[in-house]
Amino acid sequence: MEQKWPQDIWLVRHGQSSGNVARDAAEAAAGHLIDIAERDVDVPLSDLGVQQSHALGDWFASLPDHKRPNVVLHSPYVRAAETARIIIKAIGRDNLMTVQVDERLREKEFGILDRLTTHGISHKYPELYEQRQHVGKFYFRPPGGESWCDVILRLRSVLDTITREYCKERVLIVGHQVTVNCFRYLFERLDEARILDIDRAGDVPNCSATSYSFDRTLGKRGKLVLQTANFVAPLLETGTPITVQKDIPAAPKA
Repeated sequence: MEQKWPQDIWLVRHGQSSGNVARDAAEAAAGHLIDIAERDVDVPLSDLGVQQSHALGDWFASLPDHKRPNVVLHSPYVRAAETARIIIKAIGRDNLMTVQVDERLREKEFGILDRLTTHGISHKYPELYEQRQHVGKFYFRPPGGESWCDVILRLRSVLDTITREYCKERVLIVGHQVTVNCFRYLFERLDEARILDIDRAGDVPNCSATSYSFDRTLGKRGKLVLQTANFVAPLLETGTPITVQKDIPAAPKA
């Protein structure tokens, strides 16, 4: 049976952003609003996020040619695009078959909860806060925003593109914490309880890599098999600080 999947897939969360830093400061001060002037789409990497991206890019560049990514797909959000550009420069643009910006890889949309901290959500929208606690983050959709299910729905169409255009290739996807976890839900055939257990166990580190390789011996047409989850060795090896921070806005764990 013909292989439909890429040979390898890496899921990478962008490097630390200035939004991550501002969110931590607001939460520490028990503030209601995260102090960010830009739209979420325009939030750039922090200086540390740039350093993290270089560390990961150098690690990818050190891989043998036949193991290195040759397709890069990334979110249009500035922090993800900057992370991807740094990695692409390290690998060498001429060594890549395709670089593609894909809006379906964007951050989860938070709607009216955008830029609010946990304190801000409970203070400004107590009914929504209670509803979210009851429904859980997997299904809760804030007005104007998305649930995890909404993100998963758009990522299913990304999988159609990947299997149609990049089978047998080595695909690097640079996105966000929620997109990493939602891809895991799809690749590993998880359910709500299992993916939320993974999410509850810890946030996805900035510039970590979760990777899969295709095994043709599994199932009727072969399957993607998890190789690493939240892999941060490239940062550790270079002494680059590891950051494990929530995306904005903050929300309590389901």
